[in-house]
Formats: sequence, C-alpha cells, structure tokens
Amino acid sequence: MEIWCAIFCFGGKIFCYLWIHKKYSQPYLGIVEGKRFNHPALISEKRSRMKIMLFDPDKDLPIELINTILEQTITFYKTGVIKTPGNKK
Repeated sequence: MEIWCAIFCFGGKIFCYLWIHKKYSQPYLGIVEGKRFNHPALISEKRSRMKIMLFDPDKDLPIELINTILEQTITFYKTGVIKTPGNKK
C-alpha cells in the first residue's frame, strides 16, 4: 500500500498537511505553526512547533471546525505574524 502526503502552502510557505498518524493509524491535519494558538481540537504531542487534529476515519470530517482552524492559521500569514516571502518587512 502506498501512502501519500498532501501539503498545502500559503504565501510560499507550507502551512498545513494531511498525513497518517503512525501510532494511531488515523488521518490527521498538521498545522505547521500550531504553537501560535490554542484550540481544543489541536494536540501538540511531542512537537514543539506543530499541532495536529486527528480524524476518525469512520466519521464524517468536521468541515466547519477544519475551516475555523484554517482561517485562524491563514490570518497569521496574512497579518505578518508569520513571515512569508510576500510579507517580509
């Protein structure tokens, strides 16, 4: 079985990705700059910079929650809190 990772960029930088958790064998959304905000759906485990949101493969995706987290994350890039090639000053 082949497993692929989906990576998503904003402003020339990776901001999130989809992957499978090795220990739990569950898909998850990884937020690269997850340390910048707290949300009960995000866990850091032993990661210092990233946080992840695990998904139950037997349930529908929580689309509204995913949108909320992605919008919060993108705001950090748009406002310059997270520097990108397009917003370095």
